[in-house]
Amino acid sequence: MNEIILLTVSGDDRPGVTSAITGILARYHINILDIGQAVIHNTLSLGVLIQVPTELESSPLLRDVLFKAHEMNMQVRFEPVDGDAYEQWVEGQGKSRHIITLLARRISAEHIARVTSIAADHGLNIDNISRLSGRISLQEDNCPRTRACVEFSVRGLPADAGALREEFLKAASDLDVDIAFQKDDIYRRNRRLVVFDMDSTLIEAEVIDELAKEAGVGEQVIEITEAAMRGEIDFNESFRRRVALLKGLDAGVLERIAERLPLTEGAAELVGHLKALGFKTAILSGGFNYFGRYLQEKLGFDYVYANELDIKDGKVTGEVTGQIVNGERKAQLLREIAEREGVCLEQTIAVGDGANDLPMLSIAGLGIAFRAKPLVRQSAKQAISTLGLDGILYLIGFRDRDSLL
Repeated sequence: MNEIILLTVSGDDRPGVTSAITGILARYHINILDIGQAVIHNTLSLGVLIQVPTELESSPLLRDVLFKAHEMNMQVRFEPVDGDAYEQWVEGQGKSRHIITLLARRISAEHIARVTSIAADHGLNIDNISRLSGRISLQEDNCPRTRACVEFSVRGLPADAGALREEFLKAASDLDVDIAFQKDDIYRRNRRLVVFDMDSTLIEAEVIDELAKEAGVGEQVIEITEAAMRGEIDFNESFRRRVALLKGLDAGVLERIAERLPLTEGAAELVGHLKALGFKTAILSGGFNYFGRYLQEKLGFDYVYANELDIKDGKVTGEVTGQIVNGERKAQLLREIAEREGVCLEQTIAVGDGANDLPMLSIAGLGIAFRAKPLVRQSAKQAISTLGLDGILYLIGFRDRDSLL
C-alpha cells in the first residue's frame, strides 16, 4: 500500500527553496497529491502532500529532504497521513465553497477573531486566507483613506444561511467593518456588467436637492427625498412632487451644478479598472439624464438611463418627459442591457443606496448596497459602508497589486 506523507518546510524566504525540495522528490519519482505555499513577512511556509510507492523505502527520501532543508537553514517536518483520512479529504472536494471578504480601513485581530468565530459556529472550515489589499506603511497611521481587505475561502454549507448573514451584519455594525459572504462559483469570477445608481452612489450628492437649493425650495425637496429613500413614499409620486417644485428654475444652473458635483471616493478608480478589464458599465438613475451624461463623458460609462427634465424657453417646466426611471424600471433596464450584451444576470453587479435600487440589487448576481440606509443594507445581498466604491473590486477577487491604472 502506498505511503502518504505531508512535508512541511518553513524558514526565511529565498529563491530556490521549492525547486530544491521538489527536485529531490523528482529523483525518487514521487507523485504530488497536493501542494501549497505562502510567504508572510519574508517567512516561507511550504506544504507538500506526497505519495510514496510501496516498492520505495521512504527513509532515504526523507533523509535527503532533511539534509537539504538543514543545508538551506530551513525547518522541515514529516507527518504520515492515514489512507482513510486522505480519502475523506478527497471526498470533501465537491462540497459547497464560499468566500468571506473582510473590508476595513485597518484590520485588527478582533476583526479576524469575530469573523472566524462566526464561520466556525456555522460549521464552515477555512481552507485559505489571503490579503487582497496592499501593504500598509507604518507612516500611514493617520491616513483616513487606507484600505485593508482579507479574503477567507471556506468549505461547507451553513445550516441557516439567514442566521449567518444576520451575525455578519451585526459584527460589521459593531466593529465598523464590512463583511461579504458569497458563493464561490464560476459566476463570481466572470462578472461582465456593472450598473450603478448615480445620486449618493457615484456622486456624494442628490442632484434634485442641489437643483432645489438653486430654486429656493431646498428644505421642501430634501424632506420628500429622504422619505422616498427610506421607502415611505412611492417613488413616482415623490419624484413628480419634487420636480414640480422646480418650476421656473433657470436651466443655466444645470451646468454649474454638474461641474461642482463631488465624485464618491473610489468612483473614478473603480470605473477605470472595470473598463480596463473589459466590463460594460451603466448608470441607471432616478435622477436626470443631463448629469448622467456628464458623468458618462467624464468617466466613460457605456450606458446612461435617467429621467429627462423638461425645459422650455430656458426654464424648467416642473415636468419630466418619457417614462420615469423608478425601481422597477431599473430592474427592467438591467435585464435589457444584460441581454443586449449577451451575459446572464448571474454575471451582473448592481450598486445603489436607496429603496428604489432594491429591485435591481435583488436580481443582479451581486447586489451591493453602498453606504445605504438600514432598510436597504439589510435587504441587499452585500453591503459596503466603510470603504469607497473601489472596495467593490475586492468582492470580485481583485488585488491591489493587480492595479491597471
